[in-house]
Amino acid sequence: MMERKIRVVMAKLGLDIHWRGVYLVSQFLKEAGMDVIYLGNQFPEQIVEAAIEEDADIVGISSLGGAHMTLGPKVVRLLRERGMENMKVFMGGVMAPADARKLVQEHGVYRVFLPDTPMESIVQAMKECVQG
Repeated sequence: MMERKIRVVMAKLGLDIHWRGVYLVSQFLKEAGMDVIYLGNQFPEQIVEAAIEEDADIVGISSLGGAHMTLGPKVVRLLRERGMENMKVFMGGVMAPADARKLVQEHGVYRVFLPDTPMESIVQAMKECVQG
């Protein structure tokens, strides 16, 4: 019996115009055998709706425009409000390490990846969170 591929919804958070990083990560996840639904720029409501419709295991959001401390936690909150507490939210982007820790410790983001994180580390973390 074939195992279902990990499904990841990837998006740029809000009006952030820095798309290259999230696009490259999306391509790498596809090459690693995951189903990736790349949404481009979206706001939290659209990201959550797409994640539910696509039966995603993971939501990956990228923020380089400074909205990570407001819009990132909103994605987590909206997922919880829709009964999707088990869906993991990963974030990546340029932010202060203290913000990254706060997103995980206080706002329910599962994992935050800062610049220069090896792609293999992202893939491994996603596989581990889904496969246990």
